[in-house]
Amino acid sequence: MKLDLSRLSFGYGTGTIGEDVTLSLAEGEVLALLGPNGAGKTTLFKTVLGLLPLKAGEITLDGKPLSGWSRRERAKRIAYVPQAHTALFPFTVFDVVLMGRAAHLQPFAMPGAADRAAAAEALSSLGMAHLTERPYTEISGGERQMVLIARALAQSPSILVMDEPTSSLDYGNQMRLLAHIRRLSQRGLSIILSTHNPDHAFLVADRVALLHEARLIALGAPAEVLTPDMMKRLYGIDVVIGSVAGSDARLCVPRLD
Repeated sequence: MKLDLSRLSFGYGTGTIGEDVTLSLAEGEVLALLGPNGAGKTTLFKTVLGLLPLKAGEITLDGKPLSGWSRRERAKRIAYVPQAHTALFPFTVFDVVLMGRAAHLQPFAMPGAADRAAAAEALSSLGMAHLTERPYTEISGGERQMVLIARALAQSPSILVMDEPTSSLDYGNQMRLLAHIRRLSQRGLSIILSTHNPDHAFLVADRVALLHEARLIALGAPAEVLTPDMMKRLYGIDVVIGSVAGSDARLCVPRLD
């Protein structure tokens, strides 16, 4: 499934946060979105999800305007992983993940064996099966983030929108999640994620989009877009970007002199 944004303006109420954003997400592509705090990454994602109305421009899924899809049909195709989630009721981890199947159920229907199998598979794929019966309110913030990712995967979407998915994870889980993102894209899942870590974009992204001062200022392959000049423009710091000896990996580190 292909997602297209054309000359998009977005924001809250009467205020505009971003404008004239044009980009696309192809089937099986990983697109990383970088920008400083307040650049509008989360607001853009909420607009793509249909949670906020467009200010201007158009969003299409497979050539059909987003407004032409019902909420249920959108939910079958696009899943969302937010930055954070406040737990108010001690559902089990499994039940939270099972909620991802809601779009596939008829009104008032109970989840069936196939839904429960999808939830179990999503947890297992992320190495979280051991938490199945734990209360969601009693696990760590990083574990909750992994559960939210499992919930989105249980939704069986074509497009996955992830808002800083590694922000609360330890280093090991960050690397495991990034490897899983790469595997999912190779199976045809389209993924757009935001991050503040250019190294993560180098590791998993096919393309990178940079948001700065309400506009999209660059879009292209990571090696072309993530340059010292662009990092200086985005974050106001000097960096060095280079290759790791013996591999194709690229790293971005601050200049200390």
